[in-house]
Amino acid sequence: MVEIPDSLPARMFLLAYDVNKQRMAGSGGRLGYVLRAAALTELYLDGRLAEERRRPVPGTPGDDPYGVLAQISTSRPRSWQYWVRKDNRAIVGTVRAELERGGWIRVRRRRVLGLFPSTRVTVRDTRVVKELWGGASSALRGRPVAHVNSYDAAAVALAAAGELKTVLPGSDRRRHKRRIEELTARSGPAAPAVRKVIRSQRAAAVASSGG
Repeated sequence: MVEIPDSLPARMFLLAYDVNKQRMAGSGGRLGYVLRAAALTELYLDGRLAEERRRPVPGTPGDDPYGVLAQISTSRPRSWQYWVRKDNRAIVGTVRAELERGGWIRVRRRRVLGLFPSTRVTVRDTRVVKELWGGASSALRGRPVAHVNSYDAAAVALAAAGELKTVLPGSDRRRHKRRIEELTARSGPAAPAVRKVIRSQRAAAVASSGG
């Protein structure tokens, strides 16, 4: 069996890798929302994060690998959407560095036109991505929702909310809509927050264009 990373953000980063095109799919901003939500979801599933009045609050003490719990602990109550947006681009670099140190990915850094920094990510062993995709696929189509591995359920919920086409093309999101809703309900409030952030962003873009 192929070894896969323990953390949910690391798993979601790898799931955003397009094995056929050998590059990361989607924009850094949207991937950042998914990774922030993955960090929130991991804390929520482990009980380190709870919810009061539809806002995240600290739960039982424990590890805080991405510093998200520390941010919430020192802030006034804020919405899940706020915490999904907070530092969304920074977490992409944090998780990428974590995977690079662990030997999961190779990162090539260069400057486009000699000016603009660019990074190209290559997954060293694509079997890891396929193993993660298999878990998500099984969660979507297999056993009863109550028996699905919690991280596999969360991977589907986050991929659907973040419109991560490497995991769930639009046709699959529509076809399995009810199953995705059930898996999302199991995974906590962070995934729905991603969907709300993306929808509000899209609406703002339409309004600014006069459409």
